[in-house]
Amino acid sequence: MLAAGDSASPDSREALENLCRTYWYPLYAFVRRKGHSPENAKDLTQAFFERFLEKHYLKDVLAEKGRFRKFLLASLTHFLANEWDRTQALKRGGGLVIFTLDPAVLEKRYSVEASSQDPPERHFDHLWAEAVMDRALALLEDEFRAAGKADQFDALADFASRSPEDGEYAKVGERLGISSHAVAMAVARMRDRYRALVRAEVADTVEGAADFEAELRYLVELVSG
Repeated sequence: MLAAGDSASPDSREALENLCRTYWYPLYAFVRRKGHSPENAKDLTQAFFERFLEKHYLKDVLAEKGRFRKFLLASLTHFLANEWDRTQALKRGGGLVIFTLDPAVLEKRYSVEASSQDPPERHFDHLWAEAVMDRALALLEDEFRAAGKADQFDALADFASRSPEDGEYAKVGERLGISSHAVAMAVARMRDRYRALVRAEVADTVEGAADFEAELRYLVELVSG
């Protein structure tokens, strides 16, 4: 997030794209839960990101040194309350294309979650937690593939967040040509690295040890619940 907020950084564009990819769907789902149609929710989410980047809101959150999750949701809530008329006046599909997703894919995912009894804010938090975990897993995959261990990642990734069933490590070992003990050790190392990447993702959205520990505990609560 720090790189995304620094327009002078050579990594700014990539960081902004990653930021949008991580948070686009949680924000879209929040807008849908607020009663907007799929098309309007897509347009509003798009327009929010346009405004977010245009007004350099990232600099605000870095200056305030708060929790990015809360800042982002508060910014969107304010946007929805004050920008609906302006957004409706925009030409559909116009402006800067921040990030695009197939509407059918969006609604397929949303329909699975639509029965949630959580308030929109809590639902957003759950999706934020999922997004952080998914982002960390994607970074882990990139590391494995860069190290020439794509086959190992494909075989072990499912164990990053669950325990094996009886005999699973032996089957994976046969596939990789290693012992079940070696598989267990590889999984342990992978989980350690995965946890480190999750912690790094959370740390990049807060300022200070107290906020970091609180946000990390909240993420664990959301994922465990």
